[in-house]
This record gives sequence, C-alpha cells and structure tokens, in this order.
Amino acid sequence: MSKKVLIVGGVAGGASAAARLRRLDEDAHIVIFERDAYVSFANCGLPYYIGDTIQDRNKLFVQTPEAMHRRFNIDVRVHSEVIGIDTQAKKVRVRSKEKGEYEESYDSLILSPGAKPVRPPLPGIESKRIYTLRNIPDTDRVKTRVMEDGTRSAVVIGGGFIGVEMAENLREIGLDVTLVEAGPAILAPFDAEMAGILSKEMEQHGTSLIVNDRVQSFRDTNGGIETQLASGKVLASDMVILAIGVAPDTGFIRDSGIELGPRGHIIVNDHLQTNVEDVYAVGDAVEVVDFVNGTKTAIPLAGPANKQGRIAADNVSGLGTSYKGSQGTSILKVFGLTGAATGNNEKTLQRLELPYKVTYVHPNSHAGYYPGAKPMTIKLIFNEEGIVLGSQIVGYDGVDKRMDVIATVIRLGGTVTDLTELELSYAPPYSSAKDPVNMAGYTAENIRTGAVDVFTPADLEQRNPHTTMLVDVRTDMEHQNGHIPDSLSIPVDELRGRLHELDREKEIWVYCQVGLRGYTASRILSQHGFKVKNLTGGYKTYQHTQYTPGQITPPARPDQDTAVSPVKESNEQKDTQYSFDRTLDACGLCCPGPLMQVKQQMDVMQEGQVLKVNASDPGFYEDIQAWAGMSKQELLHVQKHTDGTIEAHIRKLPPTSSAKEPQLADTRSVSSDRSTMIVFSGDLDKAIASFIIANGAAASGKKVTLFFTFWGLNILRKPDKIPVNKSFIGRMFGAMMPRGSQKLGLSKMNMMGIGPKMIRSVMNNNNVSSLEELIESAIQQGVEIVACQMSMDVMGIAHEELIDGVIIGGVGYYLGKADQSGINLFI
Repeated sequence: MSKKVLIVGGVAGGASAAARLRRLDEDAHIVIFERDAYVSFANCGLPYYIGDTIQDRNKLFVQTPEAMHRRFNIDVRVHSEVIGIDTQAKKVRVRSKEKGEYEESYDSLILSPGAKPVRPPLPGIESKRIYTLRNIPDTDRVKTRVMEDGTRSAVVIGGGFIGVEMAENLREIGLDVTLVEAGPAILAPFDAEMAGILSKEMEQHGTSLIVNDRVQSFRDTNGGIETQLASGKVLASDMVILAIGVAPDTGFIRDSGIELGPRGHIIVNDHLQTNVEDVYAVGDAVEVVDFVNGTKTAIPLAGPANKQGRIAADNVSGLGTSYKGSQGTSILKVFGLTGAATGNNEKTLQRLELPYKVTYVHPNSHAGYYPGAKPMTIKLIFNEEGIVLGSQIVGYDGVDKRMDVIATVIRLGGTVTDLTELELSYAPPYSSAKDPVNMAGYTAENIRTGAVDVFTPADLEQRNPHTTMLVDVRTDMEHQNGHIPDSLSIPVDELRGRLHELDREKEIWVYCQVGLRGYTASRILSQHGFKVKNLTGGYKTYQHTQYTPGQITPPARPDQDTAVSPVKESNEQKDTQYSFDRTLDACGLCCPGPLMQVKQQMDVMQEGQVLKVNASDPGFYEDIQAWAGMSKQELLHVQKHTDGTIEAHIRKLPPTSSAKEPQLADTRSVSSDRSTMIVFSGDLDKAIASFIIANGAAASGKKVTLFFTFWGLNILRKPDKIPVNKSFIGRMFGAMMPRGSQKLGLSKMNMMGIGPKMIRSVMNNNNVSSLEELIESAIQQGVEIVACQMSMDVMGIAHEELIDGVIIGGVGYYLGKADQSGINLFI
C-alpha cells in the first residue's frame, strides 16, 4: 500500500521535500497545499523584479503546478489553505477556493508554512499605501504602485535584508528613498563597523538612512502618507514598504499538540521531526541549532530551507538523515558592493559570553598589477584554539568565493591554520598567490601564536595615555591627511632611528593604514625590548568604526550608475567645461598609493592644469577630498561608480590660492575642545600660569597639549641627578640650569631666590596649589605634556632626566596638535 504524504506550503522547503520524496518513492501519494496561486517561486528575486533588474515576471517561477504534476506526479492544490491539524486522527483541515472546507488524511505530514511579515499594531497601519513583500501578489501590488505616474518617493521601514534590497531597487528605478532602522545599524548579521561600509554605499548612492529611531504611526494625506517617528521626525512619501522582520506563520498549528517555541517556531530534532509522530517541519517556521555555538535559533534563509526539505523527505522514507544545524551563511548586493557573512558575529558571541579574537585584512580581489583589482575588507572571528567562529566580508569583487571558502572551513570544524594551508586557484585575473582567505588566516595565526599582540578600534576608548603611547607608522602625508587623535607620527621606515622618542615604560600601540606596516613595526619594536600592540585592520578599520549612518547628505537624484559627491554640485557648475592635462590610473593600489601617485603628478603639473584620477581603494573617496583641502588644490569633481572605482578631477592652484573647501568633513578641522600651549620660559611664575590654564581647560572638558621647548624643559626635570652619559657641553648645561620645578626663579623680583620662596608661601597661605601639585593634577586630568626632542638634544637633556608621563615629540607633532586646536598660546 502506498504512503500518503501531505506537505503544507511550497516555495523552498516544501517544494524541495516533494521533489526529493518522489525520487525516493515512485509509489507515494504526495499532496502539496499552497495558500496562494504559486507553488514554487524565487522569493529572493522579488525585489530585483520590482527594480527592473529582472524584467520578465515569468522568470520568477521555478515550478508551476502543472509542471510539477507532469514531471513528479505530485498533486499540487493551490488556493488551498490548511487551517488546522488533528494529529490524533492524522488529518488536516483545508479551506479551498474551489472545494470549500474539507479534511484530508495523511500517513506522514511535512510542515513548510514559512514566515509572514510582521505588522505591528500601530495607528494607521491599515493604510493601503503600506506594502509588504512576501509573495507574488505582494510583488504585483508594489510593482503596480511604483509604475504609477506621480510615484516619486518611498519610505522603507526596517534595515534587514529585504529592507535594504528594496531600498536599493526602488532607488535604482529613480525613487527618492528613506530607510528607517530602529536599531543602531542596518543588517543584523554584520557587526556595526562592517554594516557601516554598506550603509555608506547606500548613502553615497542617494538613499537617506535614519537609525536609532522607531515608527510611531502612519497617516494618509492627500495623495501620500506620513510616517511619524519617535524622534518627532515626519517623513512624507508616496508609499511605505514595511520590512521590519518576519514571524513564523504557525497560527494554524497552535491547538494541534505540536510543540512550538517561545516565538512560535516549530520545535524539531536533528531529523526535523516534531514531538508528534510522523509530523516533520522545515524552512523559516522551524527552530534550528546554531551550528557554531549549539544554541537554539531561527534562520530564515532559502539555502537551509532547501536542505531541510530534502532531509525531511529522507526521513519520511526511512533513511535517517540528520540536519546538523545552520550557520547563517548569507550574501547581498548593495549597489556596487557585496556583503557576506557566515557563522557568529561579535554581538552573538558577546551575548553568549563566549571568548573570541578578531582580525581584519583589506586585500585586493586579485593581483594588484592586473587591471581591475578591487579591495575588500575581511573580518575573521576565531577562538583561543584557532577554530573559526565566523566571518564577514565586504567588497566589490570576489567576496562570494572567499566567503564560501570560509563557510566551508567552519562547516568542517576548521581552524585559522587550515585557512593558511588552503591551496586555492590562482592566476593574476582571479586572485593573488596568497589568496585573501590565506591572508586572513596568516594574520589570525600570528595573533593566536603570540607573534603579534593586537588591539581593536573599540579598545581605543579605554586606552590609558599614562601607560600607553599611540604611534602612527604611516607616512607623514597619510598622518596629515587624517589620523587617530593623540597619535605620534613616526613612519615605519624611520622607526629604528627614532626609538629614543618612545617611552620604554609605556606599552606602544602602533597603527598603519591596513595593519601590515603596523605588524612590521611591532616586530621591530618587540625585538628592541618594547611591549607592543598593533591595530588590527589599521586606520582603515578605525575609519569604519567612526562612521554612523546619516553623515552623508544624499545627492537629490544622481545618475543611476554613479554616486556623486556634493563637491561636484558645489564646485562644478553645469556649464563648466575643462579638459584633462593628465590622466592617472591608480586602480589596484591600496592607501596610501593613490594619494602618493596624485601628489607626484601634481608636483610636476603647471598651475591651472587638471588631473583626472581613477582609483579603486574605497577610502580614496574621502581621502582625496581631505587631501585637496589640506594641500590647497581645487577638487572639481569626485564620484563613485557602481563597479567600485572612484573618479576625481583636481586642478592645480597657485601656492597662494585657496581651494574651495570640500563638502565632506576634513579630519583635520579645527576643534573648539582642544587647546595647545608652547612653554618656552623656565620662570616659576610663567610655569604656574601655564599649568593653571592647562588645569582649568582640562577641567572644562578640553583636550590640552603643553609643548615644552628650550628653557621650559627645566620645569620637567627631575630634582635628583640622574646618571646619564653626556657630552661636555651637555654636562655644562645641566650644571648651569635649574634642576626641576623647585629650583625655578621668577621672571621679575627674583631677589636671589627669595622671590620664589615668597610666592610659594603666599600660594600656600591662600590654599593655591603648588606648581608640583598643579603638574600632578594636569597629568591626572589627561593633559598631554610633550618635551621637544630638538631642544633636548641642543641642551643635553636626556629622557631619563624628565618626570614621568612626559612624551617626547618634535615640531611636527606639535603642529599636528595645533592644527586641530581652537586656542594656541605661547608662554
């Protein structure tokens, strides 16, 4: 006697189960119940049909009821909704458009009801101008609306995969789009700094982003709809796409005795069996095991649903196949960028209190010398034993194959060492001899084995400047074009000759652009006896962490194939015509390569000539704007193409000319919360005044730098004689100059030393802190005390002779601080 198997729901899980079951059992009686008219369609392709990327609607249909019946002899009943299950009698109750309500018996039952869009009970939620996207009818309604005359704007609620894909596709067909996300960042599978790269891409292509804000209500207006946010903002648009998430569509199961989880998901074992005999469940409606950490979770993705459908069919047929869990491997397109993730992210591991380590690399998609190389960012998460826990990758090319390799290693329980040993296909158009996956493995292996100690951008928030020094080992040009605050610039190629500028009592935190030069610097310093940490991923990763959605004002309606900086709109009038005197192809070069090439070209150009630059490094989009402002050159135009290349036009100006300021923020802009002082004098009264001002400014929340030069260095000398090898001149200076703050004289009325004693007595009687107390207070408040290296050399003062907490720096260091300050004093 043949077995009768009922399948509730088609699309991915149900349709896969039916096809597999037929291949295993030619005699089985298989029935699929589908509530809508379409049993198997590409629901992941729906946004791209709306955005006209997929233009033929029929291509969305994977299988039709007729085709499934012809090929697999499956009884497909569309417009048939299962509204109840009697597990004791082994029957389902069906509401059919054609037959009305009836019951159907089964020997085995496979549930694949999927998930439904969440519609919160907000005022105005029933408006006809609010749309969701789950199936073909939903798609048809949205498509009809966006094609209507007068539809020019949309608000998308929710920054998940569907929300982001809908925002992109609506923008691609010319609508003004605003995306609203209640959380701090879009795309939950990605950590904030990786999601930020994708957010920036959306903004640069004209999508407005609002994060950390919730919808309160909707209100229909004449011809449109208003969305009221918790912040008080009101967004007017022609339509709203609701994409705030999905919930398992399991309401019809609740009285059946089938066990459900706290959020309504069907509970299954590793054979995808429910707690009821002969009842199985698959797809978005089931609770599964997280493959990485072993906890229960729900992962509504098409890949797992298809696999689960196959396994459920195996077990209905008695094969005993197991489902070992989901790791959430996912990928999406965001205009020109691709973002992919697998395994656990930092948020998940922190929530579960599981220890982990992180590394970042920024390799090219293929050999940099072969045309078209595009950079990507790889984040790799692993544990103390080196087991890979998760990864996220963002880039313009080659992201998918790298993510698939890492996902495979995770599925096989692999380690970062396995990543280093993988032998992957290589030729210059496709990869590098060391594939990006290998590079991620190498850096992770260095961390795991202790070859390098690293810190992350998040660690900078807790950095103690009294016990650590932050050193930028990039070139001076890179440092001037933007750097982490309070960092000392010592290019890696100069490091060995400038070790004396570093405080051996402190831990040295180094950083470069992407981490490689920082690693070299850390190896140099560690072998010279310093304790060192390197910023994993370098300044590029730091910049990712500093970005928050909403920083970029989207252009009104850019060309659909480019994102255009506001610089173009402000600096280049529509009727401006100019020719290019030189063209530079900097594609394939990583920072600082493009900027260095630009500077070399500009140095040999004549005033008034225009340089056209093409680069592929994503940071070049902001870097060239900051560089133009810093170097006083005129940035005529900058735009990002959807293939990831950035095009910039720069005109060389006379040395005395002032270039128009770029519209994006210059990382070197003057800050009203920073003050700098040069302390040239070694007089007691001026020293007291310096530290009174410094303490007051620091107490007011300002960041203060005191730069001591020549006679001012005496203020910082220790009172005791320190045994230091010096030249004859150095010993003479040391003998003649006051040793420390206690020995300083007054600028007026010194009276052979009586004046300073009188001043100190008066200060003590009036409860005014002594100079020594003021110095200690300043250090405790975080005032940065810098001694001029050049002056120390001239006057024969050694670092060991200065009080603790003093930084050794040069004029360039002071100028970098002064350039960022609102107040500069000379004492």
